[in-house]
Amino acid sequence: MDAVAGGVVVGVLLIRLPDEDIRRLEALAARTGKSKTFYVREAVRAYLADVEERYWADGVIDRWEASDQVSRPAVVLWAGCDA
Repeated sequence: MDAVAGGVVVGVLLIRLPDEDIRRLEALAARTGKSKTFYVREAVRAYLADVEERYWADGVIDRWEASDQVSRPAVVLWAGCDA
């Protein structure tokens, strides 16, 4: 769902949270002076970053496993580097 705020289209998402989560958000917002929306937005950003990284890593592993490359111990790789 999109909404218009000041002439700019912004994304809007309605979510349902358990009462306990709402109470925790309200308490945190009251203690810090920030909005519940601020904390939900921050939580979503952190979660998305973690999930995106996990899927990226899974893709790297899948590509490696599908390749014919042979893995070597790190000590062997480091020994071949000019340091």
